Amino acid sequence: MTKCSQIALERWLRGVVGFLTLLGILVASPAGLADTVKASSVTHKKVVKTASARIKHTFAAKKKLVASARTRQKASPSSLGKSRGLHSVQDSLNLKSSVALVVDQETNEVLFKKNEQAILPIASLTKLMTGLIVSEANLPSDEKITITQEDVDTEKGSSSRLRVGTVLSRGELLHLALMSSENRAAHALGRTYPGGLATFTSLMNAKAQLLGMKDTRYVEPTGLSSENRSSANDLVKLVDMAHKHPLLRELTTSPGFQVAVGNRVLQYNNTNRLVKNSSWDIGLQKTGYIAEAGRCLVMQTKIAGRQLIMVFLDSAGSLTRIADAQRVRHWLESIPREALVSQSENRLGV
Repeated sequence: MTKCSQIALERWLRGVVGFLTLLGILVASPAGLADTVKASSVTHKKVVKTASARIKHTFAAKKKLVASARTRQKASPSSLGKSRGLHSVQDSLNLKSSVALVVDQETNEVLFKKNEQAILPIASLTKLMTGLIVSEANLPSDEKITITQEDVDTEKGSSSRLRVGTVLSRGELLHLALMSSENRAAHALGRTYPGGLATFTSLMNAKAQLLGMKDTRYVEPTGLSSENRSSANDLVKLVDMAHKHPLLRELTTSPGFQVAVGNRVLQYNNTNRLVKNSSWDIGLQKTGYIAEAGRCLVMQTKIAGRQLIMVFLDSAGSLTRIADAQRVRHWLESIPREALVSQSENRLGV
């Protein structure tokens, strides 16, 4: 007899014995059967009640954990600027950004300043330097680059519509990185640079030093790391240099861009709504955000006949950096140029 047959026979015999035992109870004592059934019913009810209580307790515990997780997600950590007390510094325009700097691009006159020397995380403003390094390298813009697992954000867990395996040209990735702040695009540009990511990051820091950006440090090309830091003084120099590149001017001020990914067409839009506002003359811009940096914005723009560079760092709300730019603009347009020049006592060395 095989082992399987033996097991089957044993199960059959146990079933027969059980049936005969039950039959004996029926013959010998119907009352005994009733007691057994009654006892079984009571036991069953207790088991069901206990199980129900446990299920309710478990559900309540899970519900509490989910609520706690959601609370933690909503309670984003304070920005570095806020923790340093920079938001408590008052200014004449009542700006919501803890750092602000407005400079005449042609004369280097400082027209407005607030905590301009503070060194803070700069989020995706980093991508301006990324774009500068890529554009100055004159690498083939039509070269195909594949998004890999290495490009997936492990710093902040941010999402992206560029799935692993997506293939786009270097030019398309640069456009997405600068216009819509696509993190995987920016990382892929650095990863595929000749010499790799380490070489690319070294070139970013070397370029910063060459431009006199003494307060600036880069550790990666996206800005997701809060270790990418700079000051408003330094960022004016970066914007001034980036503005000299026609390609960077074009890509950062592009309202929208489409890319074909397989059988899909993805529509991307500019992260700065002011580029679609016809009343603004913007030559170059970049936005940025991570919790540690707050909302950030840099722009080259023309206001009241002057070419200006504007820097806003660590703004508290999603729209306040735009509102701050509007406040500064209204202020500049309300003051005669001669009066504004007489108020300015500082010059920024660019």
